[in-house]
Amino acid sequence: MGMRQDIEELAEEAEWQIREHKWVPSANDHTVAASVAADLGAVVSAPQSQREPPVVTRLGHLREALAAVAIALARVHGPMAWFLGAAATALAPVLRWRAVPAPHGHTFGAVSPALQQYAEAEEAIHRLQDTLTRLATA
Repeated sequence: MGMRQDIEELAEEAEWQIREHKWVPSANDHTVAASVAADLGAVVSAPQSQREPPVVTRLGHLREALAAVAIALARVHGPMAWFLGAAATALAPVLRWRAVPAPHGHTFGAVSPALQQYAEAEEAIHRLQDTLTRLATA
């Protein structure tokens, strides 16, 4: 299963839990969701402009998005922490990606992802951002 699918399933579960009142987001959950959604929007560009930056920039943005999720995770507990923890886990593969050549072959296990993997990760971030935006007002 890919990153985009993992985030899609996570988002659907969160939306279901909220709709069925299994998870009633607190005021802090709303605040954190709005903050993370804004952070994600600031680091991952709109879909039509995603192909323009070099892969080094794209990878940097993906890592910043993961960092925003991880930082928010440190400020919450309960369902919001579980949601953000699962999102961080789904996005974690970007931590092993590299966008620069390895002239000596030593990369600490980092791999060069295909361009499609960048696009999939960016789509996953947009889906997560959309879910968090809705959660902020749920």
